[in-house]
Amino acid sequence: MTAPYASDPNRSRGRRYPEPPAPTRSEFQRDRDRIVHSTAFRRLVYKTQVFLNHEGDLFRTRLTHSLEVAQLGRSIARPLGLDEDLVEAIALAHDLGHTPFGHAGQDALNECMQAHGGFEHNLQSLRVVDRLEERYPEYDGLNLSFETREGILKHCSRANAQRLEAAEPGGVGRRFLDRTQPSLEAQLCNLADEIAYNAHDIDDGVRSGLLAMEQLDAVELFARFRAEALARHPHLHGRRLLYESIRRMLSAQVYDVIDATAQALADHAIDSADAARRAAPMLRFSAPMQAQSAELKQFLLRNLYRHPQVMETMDGARRVVRELFDAYVADPTQMGGGFDERPDRERAVADYIAGMTDRFAAREHERLTGRRLLP
Repeated sequence: MTAPYASDPNRSRGRRYPEPPAPTRSEFQRDRDRIVHSTAFRRLVYKTQVFLNHEGDLFRTRLTHSLEVAQLGRSIARPLGLDEDLVEAIALAHDLGHTPFGHAGQDALNECMQAHGGFEHNLQSLRVVDRLEERYPEYDGLNLSFETREGILKHCSRANAQRLEAAEPGGVGRRFLDRTQPSLEAQLCNLADEIAYNAHDIDDGVRSGLLAMEQLDAVELFARFRAEALARHPHLHGRRLLYESIRRMLSAQVYDVIDATAQALADHAIDSADAARRAAPMLRFSAPMQAQSAELKQFLLRNLYRHPQVMETMDGARRVVRELFDAYVADPTQMGGGFDERPDRERAVADYIAGMTDRFAAREHERLTGRRLLP
């Protein structure tokens, strides 16, 4: 049973193209199902999280990351009385607009598009579900509910929010202009995203050999639970010790968010979904956990994301994206899927590249340039 402040699928602000209700599913369940069956969702299996897809079969991809965010989101949503289906839909769709090669690809594409409106991966995720998916005869996109679309648009520049507002008055861009909050379910997905990538990047970092477990003893949040795991299982070592430490760390963060958020909702007397939108952000860590999470993020930034080996690979990835962009702008006929016929050439190129998997982008770059920049 959901709480009074949860999003109610029976009171959804609706879809851009009205549809009769489904006989057996709520509006948010319907959104989740459309996302899972989309082409963009399937592509996530070959899109980078931190490590390029070819670098190992067991590293996280955008797909496995999205599944982990959905799992964590539902685990937090249920005890708080939030709508689990909306949380899951937002979580599964939040990275649909990510480029190949992770943030390196996004940064390169944004540089290429500076004179043409820039590139934001959150806005691109919205473009995917609103325009780029081609599944239905009546409209472009997936025609998702307002609440799911709002949650997908996690960040948005003011200029892009103004453009969205002009095209859809009172729509998903409005909150970035009047500085209100999205639904509690959307806020939860933002936090679950952070919890997920901090944990799995530790796992992938150690698996890759770029991080040593001993290095993580400098991080209070991990070291505490590694010590707990060893106190309970003195002979634990290797991967089992890593997994048990991460498991305990994840559990502690989940329970911390539940307790801190429940207290915030009570303190602010949040009694409806609309009241939550008008208030400060409610989904939160406690102050001590927030500080420890921030310390972990800084550790990963210094020691993993900026590791020389990762940076070298990402430099090559950025070059691949830039050279693909230049090649397609010069000769749009090299693109498939009707992108070559669009009048907005640069944006069409950005849409085409953003939809690529890592390996397709690398293969296309080699085809167009005759050079291989990535293994």
